[in-house]
Amino acid sequence: MIVKRSIAIRGHRTSISIEEPFWAALRAMADRQAISLAGLVARIDARRDESTNLSSAIRVAVLTDALERQPAADLGERTSLQAAADVS
Repeated sequence: MIVKRSIAIRGHRTSISIEEPFWAALRAMADRQAISLAGLVARIDARRDESTNLSSAIRVAVLTDALERQPAADLGERTSLQAAADVS
């Protein structure tokens, strides 16, 4: 289920709609990086391409984080998934 939340990014409020598992993973990313959720979202926002919406950029950031923490059991598959995430 998609959950819509409001968050302040660099002093501006915005709404983000992503699935609950992505919210949970995003919170976990923020905890691992010892940064606030708003700080992490601001970082993702600053790095995203103008043509990519923020919700999509968050999903890609969560996927990339998960892939980077995944053991390299199948490096070829992992590399393909990371390449696909980079395209989005």
